[in-house]
Amino acid sequence: MLSPPVSCSDPRTDALCAADVCRGVTRMLLRHELTAIAEVPLDGGRRADLMALDARGQVVIVEIKVSRADLLGDGKWQDYLAHCDRFYWAVPAGFDASPIDGPAFLPERTGLIVADRYDAAILREARTDPLPAPARKRVTLAFARRAARRLIGLHDPDAVQAG
Repeated sequence: MLSPPVSCSDPRTDALCAADVCRGVTRMLLRHELTAIAEVPLDGGRRADLMALDARGQVVIVEIKVSRADLLGDGKWQDYLAHCDRFYWAVPAGFDASPIDGPAFLPERTGLIVADRYDAAILREARTDPLPAPARKRVTLAFARRAARRLIGLHDPDAVQAG
């Protein structure tokens, strides 16, 4: 069972970790009527940092990056595009996001969010590329089942262990 992310900022540098960014982005998404869950396994063995659904059933994936090395070394992120209608990068405030504007990061397709542990702002909207109906159904059902299982785990951890 996942517990809510705790703040892990370094008081000496005020650097934010992925849990801080996740918290801020989740709050911002909720204000925009998108309900998100973290650490969502996808077909093919990948894992989305955040996945959210809006009221129309559109799927949003947010990939969180808090280090330049992680950003530049991530060769798997394009696999996520087959699982969402919109894709965003999320980085902490003060992060040098200039590589995300480069062609390798598909700026015409991907959005950019800047976050702290309390909130976030969309700096660049993501383009909507609608999922095919069968993929949407598969992703939405998996999202709903995972969210329900996590909720059950909060109320009765033994039930999740037994299932």
